[in-house]
Amino acid sequence: MKNVLMFVMPLVFLCTPSLASPSQNQDTTVIDKFISKQATQEGGDEDAEARKVAEGDLNRDGTSDLAVLYTIEGQNGTNNYVQYLAVFVRVKGRLLPVTHAAVGGKSYRAVELESISNSVILLKTLKYAAKDAACCPSKKGTARYALVNRRLKEL
Repeated sequence: MKNVLMFVMPLVFLCTPSLASPSQNQDTTVIDKFISKQATQEGGDEDAEARKVAEGDLNRDGTSDLAVLYTIEGQNGTNNYVQYLAVFVRVKGRLLPVTHAAVGGKSYRAVELESISNSVILLKTLKYAAKDAACCPSKKGTARYALVNRRLKEL
């Protein structure tokens, strides 16, 4: 039995199709490159596990675009972090970065990407109440952003 598994298991891996399509891999490459460039400019690193992506039509052209929430931390050796929201639109099948904005971060607010609905990006937020420690905002809220003239505008 052990010998059979040693023979069969490699065949299973070779015959299993990749879960990511070529277009998803291209999308990931575009997003990775965009965030990596920004992290380098800020002297920080992306917290890759914190990255969230939502799909929906942001520029009202009938094609699905992407909103990406990502965090850059440790800017120039500090313990700071900033959460950014970026918009990537699809043009002729290719994903292109359009804009990004700081939407959360240390001593500002914590943000969680929820979805895109009617071309609006929906976020859950935690703001700082008067007695909250710097680690722990507690006041629940929401934020909404739209792509307006190639910029993110909080509604």
